[in-house]
Amino acid sequence: MTVLTLPVWWDGRMATDPTATPGDTPGTTLGDAGEFGLISQLVTLFDASSDGDEHVLVGPGDDAAVLRIRHGHVVVSTDLMVEGRHFRRDWASASDVGHRAAAQNLSDINAMGGTARHLTIGLAAPADLPVEWALDFARGFAEECALVGATVVGGDTTRADEIVIAVTVLGQCTQSPVLRSGAGAGDVLALTGRQGWAAGGLAVLGRGFRSPRALVDAYRRPEPPYAAGREAAEAGATSLIDVSDGLLAEARHLAEASGVAIDVRRGAFEVPEPLTAVGAALGADPIQFILGGGDDHSLLGTFPDVASVPAGWQVIGEVREGSGVTVDGLEYDGPTGWTHF
Repeated sequence: MTVLTLPVWWDGRMATDPTATPGDTPGTTLGDAGEFGLISQLVTLFDASSDGDEHVLVGPGDDAAVLRIRHGHVVVSTDLMVEGRHFRRDWASASDVGHRAAAQNLSDINAMGGTARHLTIGLAAPADLPVEWALDFARGFAEECALVGATVVGGDTTRADEIVIAVTVLGQCTQSPVLRSGAGAGDVLALTGRQGWAAGGLAVLGRGFRSPRALVDAYRRPEPPYAAGREAAEAGATSLIDVSDGLLAEARHLAEASGVAIDVRRGAFEVPEPLTAVGAALGADPIQFILGGGDDHSLLGTFPDVASVPAGWQVIGEVREGSGVTVDGLEYDGPTGWTHF
């Protein structure tokens, strides 16, 4: 006798609609769908996104992906996002979280002067998390990856008390990767991309507000300057770093890795109106969002001279002999960035 075993997410609708999937049924949770019910949908979603990618020999669905790199250097980075620490579901949609998770990893490859190619995702989540949330997260993640032509080639899922997202990204540099350690005295410090907007949005959300909308949207979905890293490398950048934790904090990483001092010029920044408005509402100097804010994933770099700085970059300081980071030659007493411990 043949015994038909139905998946745990089976319901009456499945009997009449053989094309229905766990995520099609409103209210279905991960516990209902089961690990492999969810994985089957994620594999379908991400496998479709990698169609036509000549570098992917084996994509999602096997024990490991198989990739082909024709020339250059392979660059690899890993990041974590933990619910309640890096994001809140009442502040951002699942799609927004997907965009943010992808952006912070793609930006790391950008900061090496490279181009992101492939990513893997680890997702730990409570059993009562709606399947719809996980799929919307995956769609947002894939949409952000598509901006640079990168694809998801694998991952893993497991149960946890809160959502934890672990992403590994592999990229390619066709020239020597640009490190943090190459800055030298006499270089100029330059920045490209939006800076301080996500920090302003976080400050707004943290006080229970949703406006200015432009800042809140910037926090929910950063817009890294994805083309700028490779352009900077080709222009002769001596060091690069992505601003994920705070501009002054990242400048300090460059200074320490290169064994130099960096001075940032406060007057180089034009404070946008939304940040001015939030500063006035909170009784804070809006420059603190620019100098201490992260999550916009702008790029900070050093160049041999002003003439070598590419279009779209703004010179904001200089590199000197010595150590440490100053603002207008003085120690800065405001927030310099995020620390995890």
